[in-house]
Amino acid sequence: KYTIDDRGLDWFRDEVQKRAGAELEEPRQYAFVGNGDVYSWQKDDRGSWHYTLFIENGRVADVADRRLMSGLRAIAEVHQGEFRLTPNQNLSISDISPADKARIERLLSKYNIENSEQATPLRLHSMACVAMPTCALAMAESERYLPALIDKLETAMADAGLSSDAITIRMTGCPNGCARPYIAEIGLVGKGPGRYNLYLGAGFAGDRLGSLYLDNATETEILDALAPLLARYRAERNDNERFGDFLVRANVVKAVRAGRYFHADRSLDMTDERA
Repeated sequence: KYTIDDRGLDWFRDEVQKRAGAELEEPRQYAFVGNGDVYSWQKDDRGSWHYTLFIENGRVADVADRRLMSGLRAIAEVHQGEFRLTPNQNLSISDISPADKARIERLLSKYNIENSEQATPLRLHSMACVAMPTCALAMAESERYLPALIDKLETAMADAGLSSDAITIRMTGCPNGCARPYIAEIGLVGKGPGRYNLYLGAGFAGDRLGSLYLDNATETEILDALAPLLARYRAERNDNERFGDFLVRANVVKAVRAGRYFHADRSLDMTDERA
């Protein structure tokens, strides 16, 4: 990605063709419509079943009556298909034959690991890196803290009438961004104990970078900043308009469409690439 940003896509395409000794086909039309996972049961065109589990922040563990680790082990002992990790820290139990579906369903229920129906859309679209105490680079909490922050944001979402709306939110304990906070509609990057940079305005589908909104902010400052923005979003949004898109349209933050402008000052006039 850095080479393409530096040299351009045309140069990169020419180099690939030259080194591969073959010509690439013309680009095909595509559109990003989402970057989340499809939870619960899905049947493919071959007749096989797949079950995608929501695993908050990717942590597989037995917690209280939700025995995720024990349940996955029990499923692994009988499952004839595959386990697939998703880019969103979740897990799919894949290629389940119709004859085995009922057995997998019983195990999911026995170990109480069917939970995507109980989680809010905000939580289902959340992600955090491991941070403290595992990662030596972490300057702030992430995995251990984000669920509690989401509890409070869910209250703000409910107050704004947005409980059923999906907003991407991601947190990391340092600027390396291992949970991809810079392309989340609400991005939080640890700066020190209990303090985070707040980035807003990224695209829901990950097709636009966020813009720095608050620097070195506390939890109270973050919640106080987001609550009125959520209320405005509920009152002023267009049909099917995502939170990040609304913040850009309402000029709360400027759109950042190229990495070279990510650190540009928010007060600068935007070029066409950032408009």
